[in-house]
Amino acid sequence: MRNKVLLIVIDQFRADCLHGALSEQMEMPHLQALMRESTCFNRHYTVTSPCGPSRASLLTGLYAMNHRSIRNGSPLPRQHPTMGSEFRKAGYEPMLFGYTDVSADPHFLHPNDPDLKNYEGLAPGFAEIVRLRLDSNTSWIGNLKTKGYDIPPAYWDLFKPVAADGSNTPAITDPALYTADDSDTAFLTDRTLEELCAREDEDWLSLVTFIRPHPPLVAPAPYNKAIAPSALPAPIRPQNLDHHKMTHPFFAANYVEPSNQHLFIGFDGNQESLSDEDIAELRAVYAGLAMEVDHHVGRILDYLRDSGQYDDTLIVVTADHGEMLGDHYMWGKEAPFEAALHVPLIIRDPHNPQSHGKQVNHFTETIDVTPTLLDWVGEEPNISFNGKSLLPFLRGETPESWREYVFSEVDFGDALKPTRFQEELGLSQFQSNFAVIRDDRFKYVHFNGGLPPLLYDMKADPNELTNLATDPSHTSDLLHYANLMLNHRMSFAHHATSRMSITPTGIQSR
Repeated sequence: MRNKVLLIVIDQFRADCLHGALSEQMEMPHLQALMRESTCFNRHYTVTSPCGPSRASLLTGLYAMNHRSIRNGSPLPRQHPTMGSEFRKAGYEPMLFGYTDVSADPHFLHPNDPDLKNYEGLAPGFAEIVRLRLDSNTSWIGNLKTKGYDIPPAYWDLFKPVAADGSNTPAITDPALYTADDSDTAFLTDRTLEELCAREDEDWLSLVTFIRPHPPLVAPAPYNKAIAPSALPAPIRPQNLDHHKMTHPFFAANYVEPSNQHLFIGFDGNQESLSDEDIAELRAVYAGLAMEVDHHVGRILDYLRDSGQYDDTLIVVTADHGEMLGDHYMWGKEAPFEAALHVPLIIRDPHNPQSHGKQVNHFTETIDVTPTLLDWVGEEPNISFNGKSLLPFLRGETPESWREYVFSEVDFGDALKPTRFQEELGLSQFQSNFAVIRDDRFKYVHFNGGLPPLLYDMKADPNELTNLATDPSHTSDLLHYANLMLNHRMSFAHHATSRMSITPTGIQSR
């Protein structure tokens, strides 16, 4: 019996693409079929955002408050064990197909080292088998050139739609300049299958990371029009933008200057200028990109079946974080709402068929993924991890004292240039953050720097439209969740060394 591990991470992939309002209109046959053969964790949440921090947490099993790689480009301190370094202890060579967005620790590198000039670095312990990064897609660009594509001088113009009439003013739903067979998603899948074919008689850990449906929102034909904009539900949002801005200073500050310019190529960053038609078309392109990923995930699953490896492989599909998609008049993922924080998690354990078709409604977090994978191959999770193995749930057991809430945190400041939030709200870099506690009843959002909190009743108001923090009748709830958040931070402060003791017989830990 082989013990292979396939971890697929889809970038900026909302949970409701697979279970929720969006899923009712999107065709995702391969992931939906996998869900029926797996255990699905319906309340799985990222512990931080955006891409770099979320992947640092996923791969270290640590909250961002402990690893402190809190922005794209924030170095991950080298002392933290990663999924890659821990799997090497079990005799695996962890293989990366795509990217990890983990920025290198500068304390161990010369200032001229190229790893200090690209934030999309490689997580320690992984072998970069296929290099495919968003800001520097070197392998894919080389592939396009060999196929005769005329690559634009400006890199980002590669993602500019091509107008059907040949003009310079393409529509949002016009196709990419590359075909579906030559997209970055297709290229990554092709290369992954080539490499896995050479390792069929080995145990392996493969981390496959799809960039899409991450913006820029442009899709190759036919995915650019795979779904009609009118078919998808409208964004969840208050009646008007002015009302949303008045809800909290953070929301108002979001619009004081252009942002999210790479939402689509040609966007000036003025979020308020997007019409309802624009928003519907952008949501449709996002859905098309997600459907393209589903197609290529299906290719990988079919290969595993055809090669006889399917029932030797632990298959895990998840996302680093979600995407607002116009919900609450916001785009991107640095927001406290469900669209940004709630992500899918699918686990198919081939050795435990009793777990197939199950659904788990306990709260789980991205920091649980690495301990789970290590547990499955028989490796003891590192004592530094904040997350816990989910394998007991696959056996029909609920681990003792399992968490009753999820925790997430987001930094919206910058070390080099103050962000629009810092300037508008008068916050320092270290005050520019918020943290979220969400349980069965409420979601509490605590802002640093003296900003007021947010409180949503998730049972009565699952769309998070009414902030109860200003309601005097909920003062006791605010105090309860503020205390809960403080207790959480005190309980989960980095504890790798605090769990150790020097004794006459040497180091002991538990």
